[in-house]
Amino acid sequence: MHWPHSAVLADQPFQRFLPLLVDLAGWQGKKPEGMSMQMSDASMTTATRDYERGPAQVHASVVVGQAAEGALAPIQTGVNLQTTEGHMITVTIRGMPVLKTFNTKDKSGALMVALSKDAMFSIAYEGVTEDEAVQLAEKFNWNALQTAAQMKK
Repeated sequence: MHWPHSAVLADQPFQRFLPLLVDLAGWQGKKPEGMSMQMSDASMTTATRDYERGPAQVHASVVVGQAAEGALAPIQTGVNLQTTEGHMITVTIRGMPVLKTFNTKDKSGALMVALSKDAMFSIAYEGVTEDEAVQLAEKFNWNALQTAAQMKK
């Protein structure tokens, strides 16, 4: 029996996130990639895209499943840690909880947006300021990502 090629591809949950990993003006975006894994007791879906602008780098990713739930734990507690080396703080942006981490020494950090209990959108960055990273993160449609994360197979 022959399966139509598109039917096989359409079955992968990560597919719906790829169009949402948009181009960023002034940045060279690589091809978005994804992975979906089903196990008897757990499932995980990821979609990622890397961007470069000279030495600066941005790594955008969506994670759905238990891995996201674990990574989002600090947001649940409302962590707020500031040191000379950097910070880890919880803020609200666009009505969603966001964990901002920043390493002062190598000017790198990450923003993790809680889309739901077990889904997150994150931007890891290097060579840009935290403010610019927030602006870049806001170029993605968080509500569309959240909707895609809630869709069941």
